[in-house]
Amino acid sequence: MVRTDSFALILSLLGGVVLLFIVAPLAGLFLETPIASLMETTQDKEVTQSILLTLGTSFGATLFFAFFAIPLAFLLARKNFYGKRWVLGIIDLPIVIPHSAAGIAVLGFISRDSIVGQLASNVGLDFVGHPVGIALAMAFVSIPFLINAAKDGFSSVPVRLEQAAKNLGASSIRVLFTISIPLAWRHILSGFILMFARGLSEFGAVVIVAYHPMITPVLIFERYTSYGLKYARPVAVVFILVCLVFFIGLRLLVRGSKQKDSVGIPPLNEKK
Repeated sequence: MVRTDSFALILSLLGGVVLLFIVAPLAGLFLETPIASLMETTQDKEVTQSILLTLGTSFGATLFFAFFAIPLAFLLARKNFYGKRWVLGIIDLPIVIPHSAAGIAVLGFISRDSIVGQLASNVGLDFVGHPVGIALAMAFVSIPFLINAAKDGFSSVPVRLEQAAKNLGASSIRVLFTISIPLAWRHILSGFILMFARGLSEFGAVVIVAYHPMITPVLIFERYTSYGLKYARPVAVVFILVCLVFFIGLRLLVRGSKQKDSVGIPPLNEKK
C-alpha cells in the first residue's frame, strides 16, 4: 500500500491553485476566440506589421545592449569595488518602478529638448515616435534580466580556470572570450531570452515614447478601447502564439547547447 504524504498533498493543492490561476485566463482567451477570427487576424496587414515591428525592435534592443551588458556583468561578477551594492541596486531599478514612470523617464532622456535628442536631431533622427525610441524604452525595462543572468553565469565559472590561462600567458580579453563567456554561455543566452521576451511584452513605457508606429501590445490596447474585447482578443491570441513559438525555439536552443556541452566537455577527474 502506497503511503500518502499529506504534506506533499497540501503543497500540490496550493501549487495547483497557482497553476490554475495562470492557465485558466489563457485557456479562456483561446477557447473564446473563433478560428475564423484568428485566420482573419493573421491576414490583417496592420497586425502583421505590428508583430514584425515588435519582434524587430525587441531583438535589436537586446542584441545592441548585450555588447554593453555582458562586460558590465563580468565586472560585477569578478571585481569588488566601492559602491558595488549601489550599482547592483541601480541595475534593478527599472524592474521595480512603474512602467509609466519608466516611459516618462525615457521620454525625458530622448526628447527633442534633451542633449541626446538634440544630438540625434543634428543627424536628422527623432527618437520620439520612432522604432529606435521604442527599442530604447524596451531595453530600459528589460536590460536588468540580461545583466543579472550573465552575472550569475560568470560567477559560476571557476576563477582558477581563468587564473590558469593567465599564468600560461593568455591576455585578460582572450580569457574572457575563450573561457569565461563559453562557460557562462547558457546563462547569457537565458538572460538574452528573458530580455527579448520582456521587451516583447512592454506596453507602459513604449506607449509614452511612441504610440505610433504601434507595437502589438499597443495595438491590442487600441483595438480594445476603440472596438471592444471582441476585436482585441484575436490579436492577443495571435501575438501570444507568435511569442510562444519564439520563446520555445530559443529555450530549445539553450537546451541543445547544454546537452552539447555536457557531451563535449569531459569531467576534470576523468582518467585517460
